[in-house]
Amino acid sequence: MTPAAAGSAPLTGLRRLEMVVLLGALTAFAPLSIDMYLPALPTLQRYFQTTEGEVQLTLASFFLGFALGQSLYGPVADRYGRKPPLYAGMLMYCAASAACALAISVRALTAFRLLQALGACSGAVMSRAMVRDLFPVHETRRVYSALILVMGVSPLAAPLLGSYILLWFGWKAIFLTVAVAGGLALLGLHFRVPETLPAAQPLSAGYIFGTYRALLEDRFFLGSTLATGFSSAGMFAYIAGAPFVFINLFGMRPDRFAWLFGINAAAVVIGAQINGRVLHGHAPERLMRIAAMVQSASGLVLVAAALTGTGGLLGLVLPLFAYMSTIGFVFPNAVAIALANHGRIAGMASALLGTLQFSMAAFSVLILGAINSVTAVPMSVAICACGLLGAASHLVLIRDNHAPAASS
Repeated sequence: MTPAAAGSAPLTGLRRLEMVVLLGALTAFAPLSIDMYLPALPTLQRYFQTTEGEVQLTLASFFLGFALGQSLYGPVADRYGRKPPLYAGMLMYCAASAACALAISVRALTAFRLLQALGACSGAVMSRAMVRDLFPVHETRRVYSALILVMGVSPLAAPLLGSYILLWFGWKAIFLTVAVAGGLALLGLHFRVPETLPAAQPLSAGYIFGTYRALLEDRFFLGSTLATGFSSAGMFAYIAGAPFVFINLFGMRPDRFAWLFGINAAAVVIGAQINGRVLHGHAPERLMRIAAMVQSASGLVLVAAALTGTGGLLGLVLPLFAYMSTIGFVFPNAVAIALANHGRIAGMASALLGTLQFSMAAFSVLILGAINSVTAVPMSVAICACGLLGAASHLVLIRDNHAPAASS
């Protein structure tokens, strides 16, 4: 048992802040890898002389790799520790990011994006597990909200930075930039992040599949995972569709689209920080239920605006902002509920949550990419459907019942 997990003094002051920043940075490589190249999607379509759907497959392959990789990292992390898988994952991320810049076809780029995601997802799995290792259960929701604040810098700044890199240096420089960022994170991981594994778990197929089955039989874990999964699927339907809707359909310049995207990313961060400050006296299940209802209503308004053209650009932007702001409530509460009673297997619980979440996101993007449309209707319908399904998952599996007391 490591000192961090053995009941040493809780993290306080600057050390606590440092760990939140470092763990938040590890979670940021998924949004960084997605958001920085979003303004370049129409450019990639022209560069490779391909279709909108083929370019969107580079997004879908990232989501698929991010989903599948997490289920592999979890058991390894619970057996050998949190840091060895992080080293391997971040090295893969750096190499694959550089390879993306050298891609000679859209299919090669799609394959390299899959490898990039397999590396990036190590940070997502380990950061969630390390929060569960390092902090008392009653503090985890607040810490997860703080991680979203750190992680939120990426979708706020990445599209804007990516748009200017695109204008000044071309799309290849975007992937080289994230490769360098991965190298810097690797240095921070090595020198400042401790090993936090509480106790090594078995690494056998029977144990792994038995553990995953037990997690899926826990309705609080399953309900919170489905709720955050559908919420993520709606968010990534927006991420995949927005560049084509706002740049191609409305004629928005890439740098102006980046500002619009940043505003919606800020909505996620603001929602998470409000969530972190209203925890006392409010059950996480109730906050999630309210957020799910707002997401459903926002999706319905969005579909109506897309079908009728009511409000023009503003008619789409406002319900999108409302949907995105509620994600800041769904994510931290869902992760806290899902992991609260599974501290001993936090790696595998974190991995299964992420696998299901990003599998659903990949599925939504694949469907969206298969629909050739010059309107905002497919994106809007996808977001609305995800909002309604997320609310149904919460109402059926979680409702207002409190999750059981956490175990170590």
